[in-house]
Amino acid sequence: MLRLRGRIVVPLIAVVASLFLPAAPVRADTPVVGSSARVPVVFVHGYNADPGVWGGLRADFEADGYTDGELFSFGYDTHRSVNEVLAGELAAYVEEVKRRTGAARVDLVAHSFGSLLTRWYVKFDAAGQSSVAHWISLAGPNHGTSTAWACALWDQACRDMTPGSYVQKKLAEGDETPGAVRYATWWSNCDEVVNPDGSVPLAGAVNNGAGCLDHNALLGDDAVSQGVRAFLRS
Repeated sequence: MLRLRGRIVVPLIAVVASLFLPAAPVRADTPVVGSSARVPVVFVHGYNADPGVWGGLRADFEADGYTDGELFSFGYDTHRSVNEVLAGELAAYVEEVKRRTGAARVDLVAHSFGSLLTRWYVKFDAAGQSSVAHWISLAGPNHGTSTAWACALWDQACRDMTPGSYVQKKLAEGDETPGAVRYATWWSNCDEVVNPDGSVPLAGAVNNGAGCLDHNALLGDDAVSQGVRAFLRS
């Protein structure tokens, strides 16, 4: 293990092997018919993960008064293209959540790679900005991450995460936080996956430092959870 300017640099192969949580079968919670008392929340996981990563945060939301009919986890194949496939799949899922719950808008909470496809949906889908009340990114490679070069040769999603990719360039064009959507990010100065740390914050968003947390630790941190829930009440 190397140390550079006080920061621990994990060997690249180890980072790629444990980068984004173990892969699991793709699934998405089926929206339940009903009238939602709150704005429904759609959780969007990161690369090589699945909706199960949201267990702890969902429990916090339920303890805060949310019902199962107000919490949804979008599952998808994390090796596909952000702009050509995944943002469209998310758009269809959001429309189904709205139809089933009767809500006009949803809140999006994304981790890591999920931040890119949710941003693309909000920025470029015809119904994106009118369908989203709050957008939250936890450790999102919003301006690219150099660690993605390790898998970019064979994986489209990794290519989308590399600095200067087509997806990165398009998302950076013009307003990074368009429309009346309220945007927030949480970033860590000990994130071993998103490099540099400054990739996460967006101009026009409420950008929050989470302290020294590993990339996946933001999913279970109490302070981050409290901040996320407080932001959704704003």
